[in-house]
Amino acid sequence: MKLSRRRLLHLATGAAALPTTSQIAWAQSWPSRPVRFIVPVVAGGSTDVMARLVAEHLSRVFGLQFIVDNRTGAGGTAGMDAVAKSAPDGYTFLVTTDRVASAPHAFKLNFDPIKDLAPILTITRQPVVLAVHQSLGVVSIAEFLGLAKARPGMTYATAGVGIHQHVVGEWFQHLAGIKLALVPYRGAGQVINDVIAGHVKIAVLGSTPLLPHYQAGTLRLLAQSTAARAPGLSEVPTFEEAGFKGLVLDQWIGVFAPTGTPKAITARVNTEINKMLVAPAVRENLEQQALEPVGGTAEEADRLFRGDVEKYGRLMKELNIKTE
Repeated sequence: MKLSRRRLLHLATGAAALPTTSQIAWAQSWPSRPVRFIVPVVAGGSTDVMARLVAEHLSRVFGLQFIVDNRTGAGGTAGMDAVAKSAPDGYTFLVTTDRVASAPHAFKLNFDPIKDLAPILTITRQPVVLAVHQSLGVVSIAEFLGLAKARPGMTYATAGVGIHQHVVGEWFQHLAGIKLALVPYRGAGQVINDVIAGHVKIAVLGSTPLLPHYQAGTLRLLAQSTAARAPGLSEVPTFEEAGFKGLVLDQWIGVFAPTGTPKAITARVNTEINKMLVAPAVRENLEQQALEPVGGTAEEADRLFRGDVEKYGRLMKELNIKTE
């Protein structure tokens, strides 16, 4: 039987539950060359910002460059695919949001996220926020609903289709009895530029890239999707507080490796990022951006990932979300 290069590498590195002596020795000499963090969206959004923060930290710790590679395309799955098919040697990682959990239900993939990607840890979580340009003239969710019912079909932007933001946008419309028209982008940075310019006046995005424009008064944030109000957004009601019972969804950012990457290496990455997340200055900085540091074990990240794969499957079916 002919084995693929990826399978041979997988067998060579081992996939045992505990690191072998050879894996530990390899990990002690790792990294010996630059490491890539592939981010499946364009620069400028919260995922890209978080990936660069982690890459800078690990570059200092290991004395070698950790490079952020924005690999876009195919609804955000091109970067995931590249990591899933990379050699599991500790030199390629994925930094992505929970779009990796919704992707199997939104697109026809050439890889299986659960089988081909191994969670290392969850870095942060944040709410998905309904934002409007100030020129829209609404200051509350109630006023927004009145306008949406009077003007059905208003456009709203997200950083992609079939992702957390799209799900929250459709979920909100379903519960509110309104109809908006989706304008999907390839990343939050592009959405922000167009919303600030007023080309699109409504956006459903992760909170981080919106926060400075909210603080400057350019954008108004009407509701957030977490169960409790996020740090830095204490004046913005949750969707549940606004009357939309059950509309709770966290947007998280996590780190993944190709399945088969030596556990001794992924454990080192997990340990160093956890150290970064407990540093008071880092926690304060993240919380000021409405990001909640998470951290924890690979097992905890795996449970969250698998649980969200099931959750998105159910929500996208219930909301009849089509992406292709």
